[in-house]
Amino acid sequence: VEIAAAAEHLLRPPRPQPLAGKRVLITAGPTFEPIDTVRGITNRSSGKMGYAVAAAAADAGASVIIVSGPTALATPAGCDRVDVTTAREMYDAVMARAPQSDIFIGVAAVADYHVVNQADHKLKKDDAGPPTIMLAENPDILAAVAKLPKPPFCVGFAAETENLREYAQAKRRKKGIPLLAANLAQHAFGRDDNALTLFDDAGEHVVARASKEVVARKLIEHVVLLMSGR
Repeated sequence: VEIAAAAEHLLRPPRPQPLAGKRVLITAGPTFEPIDTVRGITNRSSGKMGYAVAAAAADAGASVIIVSGPTALATPAGCDRVDVTTAREMYDAVMARAPQSDIFIGVAAVADYHVVNQADHKLKKDDAGPPTIMLAENPDILAAVAKLPKPPFCVGFAAETENLREYAQAKRRKKGIPLLAANLAQHAFGRDDNALTLFDDAGEHVVARASKEVVARKLIEHVVLLMSGR
């Protein structure tokens, strides 16, 4: 699959490369937080949106690194990939690379919590009832990148199930980032199409439902527009 993608990339008609010379760091996919050796806490993210954004950034001329949670997707042509499992592994991988990046786009659906009392064996059902699972917060990757002394241009993603505008605006203000892309999770996870609302200092910008590849290109175009006036 990756060979076919690379061949398609080479044969594709040349496109404008406004991100030539830029280093783009992207997170994609879900994270998986182990409960025991076989079970864990995760979500329904397929990684398709993050990988589409990575491909669009590479097509725009950027040098792209994807920090990816567990997914079966092939690495897009022109991108490098770092595989991780947990949110804390993703945090470490991102923070090691963010200071050298020009743009950071946090697309991954990162778990908010991890299991403190993870078992080193499969938990068995018994008469004592369900096991007690203790949770602790995971580090906030996007906020940590945005607080770097010289942060890259930060783009966040918010997958909500309701009150999209209210929650997205609040998240953008809290993180202190220039751009946040928001969608409804039930209309995006696992699908091949998506729709986004982009929130920046100028207001809202709607990206109509289309394939994730088309939506990703629209997002990158908006990033280029904002950075040109940075």
